[in-house]
Amino acid sequence: MSLIKKCLFPVAGYGTRFLPATKAMPKEMLPIVTKPLIQYAVEEAMAAGITGMAFVTGRGKRALEDHFDISYELKHQIAGSDKEKLLAETRNIIENCTFSYTRQVEMKGLGHAIEVGGNLIGDEPFAVILADDYCVAEDDSVLSQMVKLFDKYQCSIVAIEAVPQDETDRYGIIEGEEEAEGVFRISNMVEKPAAEDAPSNLAIVGRYILTPDIFEILHNTPPGKNGELQITDTLLTQAQQGQVIGYKFHGRRFDCGSVDGYIEAINYTYAQQRD
Repeated sequence: MSLIKKCLFPVAGYGTRFLPATKAMPKEMLPIVTKPLIQYAVEEAMAAGITGMAFVTGRGKRALEDHFDISYELKHQIAGSDKEKLLAETRNIIENCTFSYTRQVEMKGLGHAIEVGGNLIGDEPFAVILADDYCVAEDDSVLSQMVKLFDKYQCSIVAIEAVPQDETDRYGIIEGEEEAEGVFRISNMVEKPAAEDAPSNLAIVGRYILTPDIFEILHNTPPGKNGELQITDTLLTQAQQGQVIGYKFHGRRFDCGSVDGYIEAINYTYAQQRD
C-alpha cells in the first residue's frame, strides 16, 4: 500500500489564455476530445492508488464540483439508453473517491495555492497535479511512477523534463547530480531564469509529491518572482538539505495551458482513440 493517499489539485487560476472560452467555464473543464482535463488528472491520481481528491478552487469554478457529483436529471434522461456507458468512467470516480474543496481567495502563486490546501491534506505526504499539464504514458502513469519512487526515497519528488534552452524562462529549472537513470538529487533550483542564467535545461513540470513539512516552509518563505509565493523557492529549502528528487519520467507531456499544446493534445488523443 502506498503512503500517498491524497492528491491536491490547484484549480483557482483564470485561464486567461483561453478567453473567451474560459470567461464562464473553468479552464480545467476544457475537453480533450470528450473528457475534461480535470478528469484525466483525477484518473491519473486514481491509477497511482490515490482516492482522496482535494481541490483548491476559486470563483467561477462550480462546474468542477458538479462534474464529480451525480446529476439526477441527466441520469434520468439517459436511463436505459446507450449513452449511459459514456458516464461509466465518471461514475466509477464518484463511487471510489472522496472530494474536498477549499477556496484560494487571492491568486498569489502556486506555492500559495498549495499552502491554502494544507487544511485539506493534514500531516501526511501528498501528491500535486496541475491539470493543464496533460501527461500520457504507455505503462504506469506519470504519478504512479513517482509514487513508486517516493516509496524508495521518502522525500519530495518533482517531475522534470528537458526543455529548449530558450524556454527556461517559463519554468522552474533544477540543478543536481544524477544518482540513477533519470533520477536527480537536486541541489539548486531557479524560478523562470533567463537562458543565460539557467543552471540546466531540466524543467519542473506539473507533477509533485511533497512531504508535509512543506507547509511550515511555505509559511516562512517570502514572496518571490512577480511577488508570488513560488513553490520552487520553497522546494529549494528542502533541496539544500538533500531532500528533493527530480524524476525524468517515462511518458509525454502536453502543455494544455497554451493553445498550441492544447490542440496538440487533442490531436494526439483523438488519433490514439481512433486507432
